[in-house]
Amino acid sequence: MGTSIAKVEDIKKAFGSKDVLKGISLNVDSGENLVIFGKSGSGKSVLIKCLVGLIEADEGNAVLFGEKIISLKERELNLARKKVGFLFQSAALYDSMTVRENLEFPLRDLQSQTIEEINALVLEALKNVGLEEAIDKMPSELSGGMRKRVGLARTLILKPELILYDEPTTGLDPITSREISHLILDIQKKYNTASIIITHDIECARITANRMIVIKEGVIAATGTFKELSESKDEWVRSFFQ
Repeated sequence: MGTSIAKVEDIKKAFGSKDVLKGISLNVDSGENLVIFGKSGSGKSVLIKCLVGLIEADEGNAVLFGEKIISLKERELNLARKKVGFLFQSAALYDSMTVRENLEFPLRDLQSQTIEEINALVLEALKNVGLEEAIDKMPSELSGGMRKRVGLARTLILKPELILYDEPTTGLDPITSREISHLILDIQKKYNTASIIITHDIECARITANRMIVIKEGVIAATGTFKELSESKDEWVRSFFQ
């Protein structure tokens, strides 16, 4: 793979008396798809929010593009976050805006761009997800899978170095889930992006993962390739793959 672009070091996080993360360390290299696997409520989403400073960890360090985020000022942290793309479960589109306007929204700070350049970026992003024809539709006119694709196009428009996928296939039928999983793979190959993919969809993990981490009760229970974990001697780990 490449150089490390994101890591967490012994991250701990509790909410009240509930310990969610109990000392997790992981590393993501440039160009790598890391899948974080585990049951609902195991702390997967909390972990990636700690990584980008959306939630403050109680202990430990998060390092993004070589910088400890705890030492970054707000402006520096926002600049680092601009290199990170997010795809949430809901795709989080603005319902009152067309697809085109949704994609233009992240570009609003780029005063140096002409209208022609912005149009080209929007079209390129939609082409990457196979949805050029949806450019003037409203989100309400799109299927769940199409909304996910538009959400991914909007993520891609700023050419992020790291993409965080939070349950990218939740709520989709098996065929659409597979399409989204292959799209994640295509984007990795085309742009050499690194990705952290949070999922409990075993097929999504099989298609997308270079490496997997399984979280159990706030700690890492296993790490390895899909094949290694599916053949694990640990019965609990192996149970996910059966």
